Amino acid sequence: MSEEMKDIEKNEAAEEAEVKAADGNGRETVEAQSAGAQEECETAEAEESAKEKNTEKKGFFSKKKDKKDEQIEDLTDRLKRTMAEFDNFRKRTEKEKAAMYEIGAKDIVERILPVVDNFERGLAAIPEAETKTAFAEGMDMIYKQLLKTLEEAGVKPIEAVGQPFDPNFHNAVMHVDDENYGENEITEEFQKGYLYRESVVRHSMVKVAN
Repeated sequence: MSEEMKDIEKNEAAEEAEVKAADGNGRETVEAQSAGAQEECETAEAEESAKEKNTEKKGFFSKKKDKKDEQIEDLTDRLKRTMAEFDNFRKRTEKEKAAMYEIGAKDIVERILPVVDNFERGLAAIPEAETKTAFAEGMDMIYKQLLKTLEEAGVKPIEAVGQPFDPNFHNAVMHVDDENYGENEITEEFQKGYLYRESVVRHSMVKVAN
């Protein structure tokens, strides 16, 4: 073989070795790049998974906190309603108690008024000559004491004679034409009426001028 042919074969062998070496390096580079990319993907997935877990934990704790706040608000609302209901019950009970007391007191006063009427009739029936006797004076003292006791309890007589007729306080049982009195003016009282704390216990029975 000539020297030229030997040189050509050596060059071809060298070129083939270079190609193989380059091909090997290229594969190694590609494999390295692929491994790096895979590693980066795994790292990203791990980070994403960690974020999701943190988010789930935060959501879990926040839900717990929200539920607790709701329970507190619910209990607070129940307490406020219970206090309001109790306050309404207390006011209603006090009002009913006061009404029952007033009804009972008016009933007692109404039962005592006929006794007062009998005292007045008895005193009016005493002859003028006997008004200074011990019996008459004793009757008068008891009558005045009874009136004072009723007054201290809140009972007072209704004004009638000379007053304009008022159906809220007076009961007209007779009408009369009398020029000495004005229209609808009370001329005479047949039975005295009484008030208990501004509430009518008994209307006055009166005669009214036309």
